Amino acid sequence: MQRQAGFTLIELMITMVVLAILSAIAIPSYIDYVRRGKIPEATSNLQAMKTKMEQYFQDNRTYPVNGCAQAPTAPTAGQIQVPLLQHFTITCNPAPTANTYTIVASGGVADPAGDQSMTGIVFTIDQSNNRTTTVTSGTSMGKAGYTGAANCWVTRKGGVC
Repeated sequence: MQRQAGFTLIELMITMVVLAILSAIAIPSYIDYVRRGKIPEATSNLQAMKTKMEQYFQDNRTYPVNGCAQAPTAPTAGQIQVPLLQHFTITCNPAPTANTYTIVASGGVADPAGDQSMTGIVFTIDQSNNRTTTVTSGTSMGKAGYTGAANCWVTRKGGVC
């Protein structure tokens, strides 16, 4: 009698269970890895906008009181051009005064592809280099385990800066 070659049903089932367990661990980790990779878009552009604001102040001894123009529109007199980003919208909010400003990066609202994975997170920086992170509960970032911080830009789950 000749034995047939191949896998038994039990062997295939065990392989499927092992793959399912590995997928259950790997997929959420990968999704969070991709989400964390989008955060530097906001933080680096906020830092660049802060530099532009400070350069403007050095040249004019005042901050641009007209605020920031949203790209791709051309800035008018007294405005600083805001870069067009993929996952964040950067605004000067509220309008700067002669001696103060706050730059805000809001997640999820600028993405033309419809990716809303950054919705609910807001990074801010002001003229004194005070950095804050706000996360709205119930949004994709809040559901993913991100929390706000009053003194830094959050880069990982649980409010880690």
